[in-house]
Amino acid sequence: MKEFQSFGWYAAQIKPHLPQEAFKPVPTRLLGGLAYLIIISVCMVSISYFDLNVWLNTLLSLVIGFCFSGIGFLGHEVLHGTVIKNARIRNVIGAICFWPFTTGPLLWRKWHNSTHHVHTQHAEKDPDTWSTAEVILKSPLLRALFRMPKLFRSISYCLFLFINFNTHSTRMFIRFIKEFKPENRRTVWVQFVFPWLFWIGLIFLIGPVKWCFVYLIPAMIGNFIVSSYIATNHNLNPQTDTNDPLANSLTVTVPKWIDVLHYQFSLHTEHHMFPSMNPKYYPLVQTYIKKMWPERYHEMTYWKAMLTLIRTPRIYLKEKHLIDFQQGKIFGSLGNGLDPDHIHYQKIGTDESIKSKISPKQST
Repeated sequence: MKEFQSFGWYAAQIKPHLPQEAFKPVPTRLLGGLAYLIIISVCMVSISYFDLNVWLNTLLSLVIGFCFSGIGFLGHEVLHGTVIKNARIRNVIGAICFWPFTTGPLLWRKWHNSTHHVHTQHAEKDPDTWSTAEVILKSPLLRALFRMPKLFRSISYCLFLFINFNTHSTRMFIRFIKEFKPENRRTVWVQFVFPWLFWIGLIFLIGPVKWCFVYLIPAMIGNFIVSSYIATNHNLNPQTDTNDPLANSLTVTVPKWIDVLHYQFSLHTEHHMFPSMNPKYYPLVQTYIKKMWPERYHEMTYWKAMLTLIRTPRIYLKEKHLIDFQQGKIFGSLGNGLDPDHIHYQKIGTDESIKSKISPKQST
């Protein structure tokens, strides 16, 4: 077996063992989205129209934030076509689901479906992968930023997850807007601007204090939940030229009830093999992966993955390693020497030592 295989190759080995129902849309999943919308609406109205104490407002904010993440995961499924096939209805529902994250359905499909899924963890083509040492060394500002003390960087990384999704979505809009056909560009603009106008306009309707409980705090919670999943799903894995989900993706384990509420998003390696599959069948896919390629499958608990992210740097060195500029340390990635239970590193020294480790990128 070659070191890397494409996600299509793995899918071809497993698909004959799967029932046809696994690839049929399941419109009844929209009932979960309706439940999320009802809970969000009730909590928002309660905060907006009643003078509740700060503790109750905070509790309702937490509930809204959790529902934001849940409805975001539903939007992810809808726009992959696993819930409903009608494209027009998909776009409307997707827009509603991603409204808290100020992300339009056309942008999401371009950024996520057509680019991230096709070029997962490719150093240059995946918009969601982290930067490389080569890029950082060319920028004095970035080099200074990643030379900050480790504690500062770890805290900043965790805090940034609270705003990451909305921030990254804006970056993706700037990156991809020119790639849309002229006839679609106006729609992408509208889908980007309207959610921002809605949420900002809400400040003037209910006041800044209540707005913090209705949107700001919930959005930060939703951002953290979604972004922490995305980070654990890929950021401990190596960068790869070949889109091999067993190499570039990680499945994290969470309580079963969380999996139900988050539409099995934790089973992410499985999702990258079959992005248009009903997530209900991801555990079955997992069974076959463990049977066919047990030594290549990466899985750990969500909290262990988060702790490992905090303990390791985020900058890639020659695709398979992670480098800490400030401490002069090189760590492995999953499948390349990184053991979350016993994290080891190679100590290096000056900028010249770091530069000597960088060579032209090798094909993987």
